[in-house]
Amino acid sequence: MSARSNSSGNKITVRSLHEKKQVGEKIVCLTAYDASFARVLDQAGVDVVLVGDSLGMVVQGNETTLPVTVDEMLYHSQMVARGLTNSLLIVDMPFLSDTSVEAALENAGLFMKQAGAQMVKLEGGAEQADIVSILVQHGIPVCAHLGLQPQRVHKLGGYRVQGREASAAEAMLQEAKILEQAGADLIVLECVPAELAETITGALSVPVIGIGASAACDGQILVLYDILGLSMGRIPRFSHNFLSEAGSIKGAIQAYVEAVKSGTFPGQDHIFS
Repeated sequence: MSARSNSSGNKITVRSLHEKKQVGEKIVCLTAYDASFARVLDQAGVDVVLVGDSLGMVVQGNETTLPVTVDEMLYHSQMVARGLTNSLLIVDMPFLSDTSVEAALENAGLFMKQAGAQMVKLEGGAEQADIVSILVQHGIPVCAHLGLQPQRVHKLGGYRVQGREASAAEAMLQEAKILEQAGADLIVLECVPAELAETITGALSVPVIGIGASAACDGQILVLYDILGLSMGRIPRFSHNFLSEAGSIKGAIQAYVEAVKSGTFPGQDHIFS
């Protein structure tokens, strides 16, 4: 399957993401933090571009995502928005920007009004349902994030696979259903056993995007710097250095798009049992 070209003028929307799930077409997602990379992703046919708070680690050099501020997310999101034509733009809600319904509504509103976001992503389970519901009621699409939640890295005791125990797996499944019922239009599963990720994907009507989860998810997302081999530390097991094989940045991104669309990525080396 060839990558979608921006010359088609096929603007990705929340509705079209849902349609992709219905017809079984894989959704391709990547992070970006500036206009130049955003333009390359858009032209390569990446469906969803996420301005992730991962910028705290891969751009700023911090050990976690926790120091990232709302102003910094606004700054990077504004740049990324200028580079996009067709891709849908999602912006992460940074640490402590959604501690209450009021704070979440104010900050998400800033991303929508000032940064061109078409959806915001927030970490957390059932405790976020009220916030998701309020945001959706005010016309703000929401992507929920379950499994490994980097903003809770200290509480989780490190970057560990989540949901391996039967009770934890069942709890995650129920939380995914609650978030969908609250109005989430997209769910990200990070570092979740493949069998659990497949179960959650099949149980929900909204698209499920995996990162270190399962090839059965409706789509995949990775950190751009990881697929280019630019990570400050070792590349996470669930990622892959596409640049080493493609020979150019544009070629690496196109190879990633093709791999996700064809179902060849992720392979067994990139998922957890």
